[in-house]
Amino acid sequence: MSISLQYCHVTVNDPDESLGFYRDALGLEVRNDVASDGFRWVTLGSAAQPGLEIVLSEPHAGRPQADGDALQELLTKGVLPMIVFSTDDLDTTFERVRASGAEVLQEPIEQPWGPRDCAFRDPSGNMVRISQAAKA
Repeated sequence: MSISLQYCHVTVNDPDESLGFYRDALGLEVRNDVASDGFRWVTLGSAAQPGLEIVLSEPHAGRPQADGDALQELLTKGVLPMIVFSTDDLDTTFERVRASGAEVLQEPIEQPWGPRDCAFRDPSGNMVRISQAAKA
């Protein structure tokens, strides 16, 4: 038996604004863009992991009003779970994302548990970490 992650959702305030971060700064490609009931879901992926996708959606998309309101509150507070990407060139990736105007939370550093990583906030306030495996 094998199991793998197919996709995960990232809650954002504005899919268009978020594309500037996830597509343009991180280099993910848009795989699907679906409108439904006044909301949008934008699916992105990477050639490096063809089967894995990230779905950007607004807090109220496909949810009851009360649930969307609660999710919006958590998004506004910046307390939703972080997203962690990996790269084979942290310094180049960091500079590209910083040049996009993204809020830098942490410049690249060596972590005590092994990898070098950095951190940003996406336009909606989600924490995004990018790591590079420790060299053997």
